[in-house]
Amino acid sequence: GKWGWDQYDVIDKHTQSGLDLAERYIKFVKERSEIEQTYAKLLRNLTKKYLKRGHKDEQDCKYSNYASFQDILAELNDYAGQRELIAENMIESICNNLSKYLQELKQERKNHLSDARKAQQSLDSSLKHLESKRFAKEWAEAEKTVQQVERLENDPNSTKLDVEKAKHVANARTRAAEECRNDYAAELQKYNKEQNCYYYVEIPQIFNKLQDLDENRIRKMAEGYCKFSDIEKNVLPIISRCLEGITAAGTKIDEKQDSLLFIEQNKSGFERPADVEFEDYTQGIKVSNSDTILNQPKLRPKLRLFRKHKVSNVHSRFHLDLLPVAVLPLGIGRRPKEEGKKRAQSRAAAEDFSHLPPEQRKKKLQAKIDDISKDLQKEQDQSDALEKMKDVYVKNSQLGDPARLEPQICQTNQKIGHLKGELAKYETWLSEAVGGEESSNNTNNNSQHSLEMTSDPSQNIYTDFDEFDDIEMPVGQCTALYTFEGNNEGTISIMEGELLTVMEKDKGDGWMRVLRASGEEGYIPSSYVKINA
Repeated sequence: GKWGWDQYDVIDKHTQSGLDLAERYIKFVKERSEIEQTYAKLLRNLTKKYLKRGHKDEQDCKYSNYASFQDILAELNDYAGQRELIAENMIESICNNLSKYLQELKQERKNHLSDARKAQQSLDSSLKHLESKRFAKEWAEAEKTVQQVERLENDPNSTKLDVEKAKHVANARTRAAEECRNDYAAELQKYNKEQNCYYYVEIPQIFNKLQDLDENRIRKMAEGYCKFSDIEKNVLPIISRCLEGITAAGTKIDEKQDSLLFIEQNKSGFERPADVEFEDYTQGIKVSNSDTILNQPKLRPKLRLFRKHKVSNVHSRFHLDLLPVAVLPLGIGRRPKEEGKKRAQSRAAAEDFSHLPPEQRKKKLQAKIDDISKDLQKEQDQSDALEKMKDVYVKNSQLGDPARLEPQICQTNQKIGHLKGELAKYETWLSEAVGGEESSNNTNNNSQHSLEMTSDPSQNIYTDFDEFDDIEMPVGQCTALYTFEGNNEGTISIMEGELLTVMEKDKGDGWMRVLRASGEEGYIPSSYVKINA
């Protein structure tokens, strides 16, 4: 059906109401997007607040229950990124597109209503003109002159000249009335034609256009309603992966392994205390047989597992050698009271970690040796690269001045000498800690292995002197799980299944930098890819 020709005011209000509804929906989607963005921001702040940082936190993350909590925070951070993506897509796909369409719709509606008003004004003008052409007055005057002629003819006192004169006036009036009548008929015919055109052609066409315009608006609104749901549906697979990752983080926890790891990390190496000998007071106090105990007290000190917290029902599988030195009986792993105080102050920050229990000391020394070996390897590689570069400059002086490299070569050699001295020092301490030659052989083998690595040219990471400065190495590879359109500055587009090179890992903000096979480099959402093993 078509809209009625006589419903101009109703149609005007109806179309305006439709535009108002579209504006309300746009405002509604904007507020929903703001809620999503606020929610995502709060989630990111929450994950940032609880992320572990620092050396102690890194040690804790070796336990599966600590590491799983960090995985949950990472998945929640990715989940927040998907909420942000929902907000961005709603603004772009619904609000911006619908606002642009609405502006065009308002202008089109305004033009149609203006055409309808102009047509109505034209018809009203024609009607006024028709009213001005009415000949009632002229016809009345003509009839009056005809009646005057009849009276003069019947009057015996009137002359023939008066009668002729009256007839002449009557004929003139009659002809004028006839001309007015003909003009009125022509104007009436013209008005009826315009009126028919107005009611049967112009107004129906204008109202049909307004009807089409309103129906298109309704169709556009329906698409916007569907997008409101589809935008969130599109990210549900990724959100599901985030939730599955949280579940996986909980299921991979191994409480037995955590306990074993805790025991291994905190072994002290101390022996359990010996039994306290019986003192026979009837025959005098006997000197203790222990060669390491001086003035041993007569009563056995209380053995406490923890000094600050009262603990009961300690699990039998946590060994006694986990006890700190301070809680062991006098003479077992500690010196007499006066000497112990002096030694404690010097050991607090001992470089050789002698203030730690034996097992912990060995672990600390070995970790220090590994760090120094890595630094030494790095300096050796840099020294080899500088020597190669110097040889190239010597052979071809146009490429550079070899004398400019001397300060850097000298500085590198000084670092190497210092690191070798540090390495020898810590290896000696480790040999003392493990008790002799067995550890010496192991550490010497490690040192020989590290020196072999530095002397092998094939292990040198510098293959070309031109690439010596500011070489950015990839940190891994990943595969795109979904297609991503990089419309913002700094982002790139990727295709599902595409193999990418990771140049910079996710730093907690939900984005990572990758390199495509085409050479294009930029940022993508971390949740859109899978890191290859």
